[in-house]
Amino acid sequence: MKTKSRTIIITGAESTGKSLLTQGLAKHFQVPFIPEFARSYIENLGRKYNYGDVELIAKNQIQQLNEFKQSNIPWIFSDTWLIITKIWFEEVFAKVPGWLDSEIKKTEIDLFLVCDTDLPWEPDSVRENGGDKRLYLQQRYIETINHYGFDFKIITDKNKTRLQNAIKQLKQLDPQ
Repeated sequence: MKTKSRTIIITGAESTGKSLLTQGLAKHFQVPFIPEFARSYIENLGRKYNYGDVELIAKNQIQQLNEFKQSNIPWIFSDTWLIITKIWFEEVFAKVPGWLDSEIKKTEIDLFLVCDTDLPWEPDSVRENGGDKRLYLQQRYIETINHYGFDFKIITDKNKTRLQNAIKQLKQLDPQ
């Protein structure tokens, strides 16, 4: 008998430890996870990304989550998701594909873990939004999560304590 998976999205501004937290949670709960597709896609693109690239990223995020939801694992951890992608469309291209809003609305998400900006921003080859822009985007992500009515918890602190804070939130969600 298939059990219903708990779907957890790890999100937040750039350089807030989303990938490390996703990996740590997956290891703790002994399940696979959905890695951030956008980063690897952009790193391997060999040119500046465009609207079509971001749309392809969004479609891939949907496909990966849907594939995981067909499995029989108790926890699904996704490193970022369509909320960030929607705001990426809005901020960079000032338009969003018509289908994206309905896709966000119809997807069942149990909890968003929003990584706080209490970690320093570290530049790399694909990061674009440090400083005040990072803080602005963090607020937009939270407002957008609220707009869609999703539950979320902000995860603070560093290293193992950050991971333990996230695990504590998940145990409150599912105390088994």
